[in-house]
Amino acid sequence: MMECKSGKLFNLLSFFIFYCLCVQFSHAADTITQDQPLPDGKTLISAGEVFELGFFSPGKSKNHYVGIWYKKVTEQTVVWVANRRTPLSHSSGVLTINSNNGNLMILDEIGGNIMVTSDSATNHTSAWLLDTGNFILIEGNSTNDEGRIIWQSFDYPTDTYLPGMKLGLNRKSPQNSWMLSSWTSEEDPAPGDFTLGMDSDGLADQFLIRRARQNYWTSGPWNGHIFSLIPEMALSYNIFNYSYTSNEDGAYFICSLYDNTIISRLVMDVSGQLKQLIWLENSQSWNLFWSQPRTACDVYAACGAYGICDGSTSLCKCLHGFEPYSQREWDSGHRSKGCVRRTELNCGNQDRFLRLSGMTFSDNPLVLKNSSLSLEDCEFECRSNCFCIAYVSAHDNRAGCSLLDGELINIRETTFGNVPDVYVRLSASEFENNTSSDRGKKKRIQVISALTISLSILLLGSFMCCFCGRKLMHRGKRETSQEVLLRELGDDGSDDRELMNANRLREGGRKGLELPLYSFASIVAATDNFSPANKLGQGGFGPVYKGKLHDGQEIAVKRLSRSSGQGLEEFKNEIILIAKLQHMNLVRLLGCCIEGEEKILLYEYMPNKSLDFLLFDPTQGKLLDWGKRIHIIDGIAQGLLYLHKYSRLRVIHRDLKASNILLDGEMNPKISDFGMARIFGRNESEANTNRVVGTYGYMSPEYAMEGLFSEKSDVFSFGVLLLEIVSGKKNTNFYHSDRSLNLLGYAWELWKDGRVSELMDPMLGDTSTGSDILRFIQMGLLCVQESARDRPTMSNVVSMLSNKMATLANPKRPAFFLGRRGFEENSSKSRTENCSNNDVTISVIEAR
Repeated sequence: MMECKSGKLFNLLSFFIFYCLCVQFSHAADTITQDQPLPDGKTLISAGEVFELGFFSPGKSKNHYVGIWYKKVTEQTVVWVANRRTPLSHSSGVLTINSNNGNLMILDEIGGNIMVTSDSATNHTSAWLLDTGNFILIEGNSTNDEGRIIWQSFDYPTDTYLPGMKLGLNRKSPQNSWMLSSWTSEEDPAPGDFTLGMDSDGLADQFLIRRARQNYWTSGPWNGHIFSLIPEMALSYNIFNYSYTSNEDGAYFICSLYDNTIISRLVMDVSGQLKQLIWLENSQSWNLFWSQPRTACDVYAACGAYGICDGSTSLCKCLHGFEPYSQREWDSGHRSKGCVRRTELNCGNQDRFLRLSGMTFSDNPLVLKNSSLSLEDCEFECRSNCFCIAYVSAHDNRAGCSLLDGELINIRETTFGNVPDVYVRLSASEFENNTSSDRGKKKRIQVISALTISLSILLLGSFMCCFCGRKLMHRGKRETSQEVLLRELGDDGSDDRELMNANRLREGGRKGLELPLYSFASIVAATDNFSPANKLGQGGFGPVYKGKLHDGQEIAVKRLSRSSGQGLEEFKNEIILIAKLQHMNLVRLLGCCIEGEEKILLYEYMPNKSLDFLLFDPTQGKLLDWGKRIHIIDGIAQGLLYLHKYSRLRVIHRDLKASNILLDGEMNPKISDFGMARIFGRNESEANTNRVVGTYGYMSPEYAMEGLFSEKSDVFSFGVLLLEIVSGKKNTNFYHSDRSLNLLGYAWELWKDGRVSELMDPMLGDTSTGSDILRFIQMGLLCVQESARDRPTMSNVVSMLSNKMATLANPKRPAFFLGRRGFEENSSKSRTENCSNNDVTISVIEAR
């Protein structure tokens, strides 16, 4: 009892001694030593004034913690907490270094102490706060090369990952692995329900979010560039440098910034959402770069074993050869039990393998991993092992494989990265869709049908030939044209046309599409016979209608008009391109209808219609505040960057304009209308065409005048669109009456005169700042410069949008400086006189 009292008295005495030292001595700005502790009310500031360390109380909490937060961020954003499990209830704490063992500890006024570190083996230490946000305990009193780092906060992250940290598995000391854990609440930094750590037992090196020790989300495996289920990582190569290391010491991921002036953090919030955030100095706010999980499909094992989740509808479907575990539960929406095999394996040579491309999955124990086996050897090894359910090829799909047992869980479709093919073991009967008896039966039906038709023709005789000959010939030609189109799109035409709504374009075609093919009758039913009440608008392709499928899904139906300037080429182009592109900022094609003269496309329905519907309307424009406009600009830029750089097909859109930007229920922009788009080879920089198509006011000069198009053509269109979004004015309808300037010329004149704020849409009011407006107009003018060489790439544009502190170049004079009136007055014959001045008609110009 006396020992306890004497110990407490010693701690109290130590506290008062240290507190007096704090008052008597002034400590270094970024350093704690034994002689210079840190009391509550004082802070350390890193040398470059990036981070600050001290005592804080989150929200309305009365508890006190030692933490690190950003110095330059206006709202206190804590990135690390020393005593998250053991707060102080009083405001008289001291952070100091123990004179006996050199460890960091927190003393309170009632004689208690909290050990922050326990790694020191010397009593001669000091602690430093670095500009990276790392708080280090070193041997000695300086941070020179001689000072050995004993402990660092980067090895013990809380809920936030900072650039330069390790995140992953420490194989030498698994209990000290680098992982994140959420706060319990906004006012309690104690570890919450969610943790982010490396999955050490699964198929590949990947991260898992666990909720109460249950898997909640996975990043997908590292594919050499990104984690396969975080595709947004591929869109930020110009901002972040990603690296992944796996060796005997550990497996860990490190992210660093190319520009250290950017303030960025990855945080695990209290709800279990992982968020990559970037601080925007101009708006004094955190900008969400990406977050996971976002939808029901992103949650771990949303569809159970052997189930695939459709990212656009969050609906589950079973892998080929499998069926729902319980059809009743599946139909009611409870699908976590997943799917089971329709036919059990024979564990012999009768089994075959289904190849899955562009798929990722997780949580499967490895039976064998061999880098020397060929794919044929892999198949043989798996077939010889009764427990093997699949094998996975190496990244080059030529040599090396892993054999898997257990179940395939968390199967996702992905279009990013080098994803290895997966070969799933199935019973041979799953591949026997046409047995010999079925083929015989089908042949007999065909013979009987042919004989019946022949007899009918003979009975009808010459009367039918004379009366209906021309109609039959015309019908034959029409069906032949239809068959050719279907075959080019990937269908062999063998399906019954009356059941098109249940069929899919099969892999046999050269395009290899898998796109639902709907009957015209089902489209008529969905749109109430193309009721005028369901008409959403009119485009160059034809009218667009709102519809509803039998399952309740709302769709947008685009029907090719016979009077349209577009035709079969644009129709095929739209299907071939958009069906192979998947990005959150591209509209999703759900299916098509090809029946007789009818050519129809089905898209996901966008409840907020197109950007021009809101932007150029005096009333609707009020819905687009500055924050929403920035969000829309950023989304369009991300979609274009994907098309130009990261999609499986390198695509030039060629018809980017406000009416082709659709808005979903959350105002997320989606680029649509790929009828004019063109695929570029990876080594191509530009191409030439004799058929110039586009919309007046959005076409770049080299394209309109010479038929030359490239990525910079889309950049020009994006620049026009950006200036329209900032100003709320339409380039094709706007001109300055005094000087016959179009919107580009007017923006240029205001830029030169230092009056760019006058271009701002009056509807924005006080929701934006002058510096924001100036920067966005400058970016728009950089994109519409006359020479394509001077314009930035979309990678540069995305970088400028995300890095608000980057210095922008001064723009040169834009192309098409004069408005339509001035252009016509100064040219004996305008080369663009055939162009449309609206967003409906697609025009054609023969280039020189």
